[in-house]
Amino acid sequence: MATERAVRDLVRDLERGAVSRREFVGRATALGLGLSTIGLILTACGKEKGSGQATTADLGPIEKELNIYNWSDYIAEDTIPNFEKEFGVKVTYDTYESNEEMVGKLQAGASGYDIVVPSNYIVPVMTATNLAAELNKKYLTNLGNLAPTFVNPVFDPENKHAIPYQWGTTGFAYRTDKVPAPGDSWAIFLDQKYAGKMTQMDDMRDVIGSWLRYRGHSLNSVDPAELAGAKADALAAKKNLKAYISAPVKGQLISGDVWVAQLWNGDTEQAKAEQPAIGYVLPKEGCTIWTDSLVIPASAPHKRAAHEFINYVLRPEVGAAISNFTGYGSPNQAALAQMKRPVPYPTAEEFQRLEYQKDLGTANELWDRIWTEIKSA
Repeated sequence: MATERAVRDLVRDLERGAVSRREFVGRATALGLGLSTIGLILTACGKEKGSGQATTADLGPIEKELNIYNWSDYIAEDTIPNFEKEFGVKVTYDTYESNEEMVGKLQAGASGYDIVVPSNYIVPVMTATNLAAELNKKYLTNLGNLAPTFVNPVFDPENKHAIPYQWGTTGFAYRTDKVPAPGDSWAIFLDQKYAGKMTQMDDMRDVIGSWLRYRGHSLNSVDPAELAGAKADALAAKKNLKAYISAPVKGQLISGDVWVAQLWNGDTEQAKAEQPAIGYVLPKEGCTIWTDSLVIPASAPHKRAAHEFINYVLRPEVGAAISNFTGYGSPNQAALAQMKRPVPYPTAEEFQRLEYQKDLGTANELWDRIWTEIKSA
């Protein structure tokens, strides 16, 4: 309880302006809050106001090196070689598997990376701790290719520090040859007909969130009664599940060991490239939406080359090639016409069913307990 009070007091001080965003991150970390929670609180507790004046300082000539740190399987095979050839820049490309891994490396003093690709909830953490450089828009001449939906996002007003790279949703994939009529509801996981052939993600927020949406509630609910209902549904569904598993389920979908899997739309497309008999459903009850962005660390040694790369990715043909490979949606509206299987932007009706994950506040403990009880049942 003392920790909960401390967190509430700290959030109140942030809202009142009694602590800076950077100080808030330090104190929140000391209290044991995770980066996802901290980032979402920063987003919820007020958008940073723009300076009203874009950074236009001359960055000098383009450097001959560029160091990129990105998620695995998240760029087209020819993106880097084509950039190197056109600009005469040698690119070193490293990968990571979580936002926390990437941020932890930067916080530990890694100063060689020129571009990183954080998810939406991490961007406020990076800006608050001065890990992200402000972008120089005069070098980003292709910004106009972004779809209005991804301009001036709540997590980075005016796109001062981040340029949207890919976006996606968390619905469910299915084998069209095994489940010809899957329906459009999370209720499929309650269908005993597919027992032992279904999986949900090994992720507390996605699993509990799906069952909250199934009952018409927010996937960010902190209401004990609503969460109790979600737990009951999750336990009923668990009887039909083969496992809780995330990205690695792609191989099981391809082989046919799994017929229905809660999964990201992009990973579904990657699996479909190897096994065409795979479809994807955005449940009628709703699900999660997310955005990953290109960010230049404040410590980046090759900032001009980094800006050139971001501007390069904003070209229609380059953005299209990346999304063709990843299977995720492109925020580059001009790229859609050049994509093999463009992921359409959500309609107004679909946006009503999509939610970004938000901070759970003191309800984190309740969610953790429910998830533990679900997993151990």
